[in-house]
Amino acid sequence: MTSTMPNDTNEERRRRVLLGPLPAGFLRADATSDGVDSDYEAALALQQQLYGAAVPQSGPPMTARLSVTIAQAKLVKNYGLTRMDPYVRVRVGHCIYETHTDPSGGKTPRWNKVIHCLLPPGVNTIYLEIFDECSFTMDELIAWTHITIPQAVLNGETHEDWYPLNGKQGDGLEGMINLVMSYSVGPAAVASFPPVLVVPSTGMGYAAMPVYPAPQAPHPPPAQPTQPPVTAEQLQQIEEMFPSMDKEVIKSVLEANGGNKDATINSLLQMSE
Repeated sequence: MTSTMPNDTNEERRRRVLLGPLPAGFLRADATSDGVDSDYEAALALQQQLYGAAVPQSGPPMTARLSVTIAQAKLVKNYGLTRMDPYVRVRVGHCIYETHTDPSGGKTPRWNKVIHCLLPPGVNTIYLEIFDECSFTMDELIAWTHITIPQAVLNGETHEDWYPLNGKQGDGLEGMINLVMSYSVGPAAVASFPPVLVVPSTGMGYAAMPVYPAPQAPHPPPAQPTQPPVTAEQLQQIEEMFPSMDKEVIKSVLEANGGNKDATINSLLQMSE
């Protein structure tokens, strides 16, 4: 005996599934779901951890920025049969930046290169190397050094100094390099500070680079003291005295000397020697 009960049941199911008006919220994505919120919060936390961006409750993220002017170097020896073609490679956190090559710069190369980079939380040193660019062999490492960012720079001041270099001649005996550093905190897009290279933290050169773990909680940026602005008239007068020097370098040195014109001229004359 064959029963028709299963067929009747299937037809009733089809009527309930396929017939009748659809609900008002059918196929509508809820943009405020918990999954979307958690993904957004995770993305902000990752950006904050990698780039040091202090994400406020409202408004644009605040980013710590470091500017380094690589002015020149005075090396003790020219390696090779001809004058060296030096360039500089700088590591800040996990990002690496390079200057252009100074052709035939020899023992007194000049770059006057300004590098703008993000300063990750917990990073207070930069690693610097000078290479001789070679045509048919690998570039030769000439000198290197670790530089601790001066506390005055982190407090908002512009700082200029000569730093000793390590190399084949010994620690601090390979020569010196002239840097100008400044620091600021403000809203900025991450893409506006692209590094030349991004490498794993396995080290480069003769010294292994340190690994900077991200802190558990970001530290608030230090308060920056007010500094009198450098007037356009001061800058123009000094630029006319040094027409062959990069304007960004002149401005950095003028700010480092607190707007003192005579001190700035003396510093630029030393850099031009």
